Amino acid sequence: MRASVPKEPSIHQLRLYLTLSEELHFGRAAARLFITQPALSQQIRELEKRLGVPVVERTSRTITLTEAGQALLPEARAAVAAVDRLRHVADAQLRQTSGRLVVGTMGAEASMAHTRAVLGLLQTRHPGTTVQLVDLGLGDHLAALAQQEVDVVFLRPPVTDDIELHHLATEPRVACLPAGHPLAALPRLTLAQLSGVPVVSMPEQVPRLWWDFWAVDPRPDGSRVRYGPLVTDMESLLYTVAAGEAMCFLPAAARDYFPRPGIRYLDVVDLSPSTSALAWLRRRRSESTIKAIRHAAHEATRQGLTDAR
Repeated sequence: MRASVPKEPSIHQLRLYLTLSEELHFGRAAARLFITQPALSQQIRELEKRLGVPVVERTSRTITLTEAGQALLPEARAAVAAVDRLRHVADAQLRQTSGRLVVGTMGAEASMAHTRAVLGLLQTRHPGTTVQLVDLGLGDHLAALAQQEVDVVFLRPPVTDDIELHHLATEPRVACLPAGHPLAALPRLTLAQLSGVPVVSMPEQVPRLWWDFWAVDPRPDGSRVRYGPLVTDMESLLYTVAAGEAMCFLPAAARDYFPRPGIRYLDVVDLSPSTSALAWLRRRRSESTIKAIRHAAHEATRQGLTDAR
C-alpha cells in the first residue's frame, strides 16, 4: 500500500501561524484573529500534521517557535505574500473587464484642480467607467501602485523606474516649521539656515528615493539630514511639527489645505519646486481604463485645465 502523502498547508493556516509567531501566545493571537483559542490551536495542530514537523513548543503559559518553526517562518511569509500579490493582480484584471478604475490620491491631491480636471474629462469621455477614489497614507502610494491595489495614483514625484508619469502641475515647496521656532519669525529662509533642524522621519517601507527628495537629503553642501520622530500620515506629521519636535517640506498648497495652530509655512528661496503627476505601472499602460485616464490627463494638459489650484 502506498504511503499517504501529507496534505499541503492552506494559506489560511499559514496566516494563523504568522500571527501566532508574532504574538507567541494563543490567547492574544486568537483575539487578534477574531477566532476562539481552541479553534486556533486546532488549526496549528493541523498545520503541523500537514507539514510533518512541529512548529511551536507549547507550555502552560506561553509558546516558542521550534527550530523547524523558525526555519519555515520566512517561507510562510513569502507564500502568503505571493498569494496576496496573485489576488491583487486578479482583482486588477477584474476591474479592467468591469470598467472600474481605482484611483489613489495622497495628501490634498484629490482636491487639486488638475485632479478634478482629469477625472472630469475621464467621466465625460468614458461615462461607463466607474471611478473609486482611495486616500493613501504618506509613502504608501508607490507600494499601492506596485501591488496593484490601485490602478493609477495622483502623486508627487519622484518615483521608481517601473512607474510612468504624466506631469500635471508645478509649484514651490515650502518649509513647515513650529510657530515657536526662531526661524519661523523670518520672512523667508535658505536651506543653509535650516541646517541641523530635524526633519520628520518616514517608515522603512517608504522608498528612500522619494523621502530623500522631500527631506532634501543630502543638502546642497553635501551634509546629511538629522531625522526626528516617525510619522505615518499627514495629521501625525502636522502634530509632530506643531509640537516642536521636527520640521518638514511640503508643497506650497499646504498653506491652503493644511493650516494648523502652532505651524508656520515659509518660502525657501533656494529650494527646488515640486511637481504633481498622474502615475501608473509601465507594464499596465495599455490596459483599457488606464489608457483612458492617461488620454484624459493629456487632454486636460492640452486644454490648460491643470494650471490652477
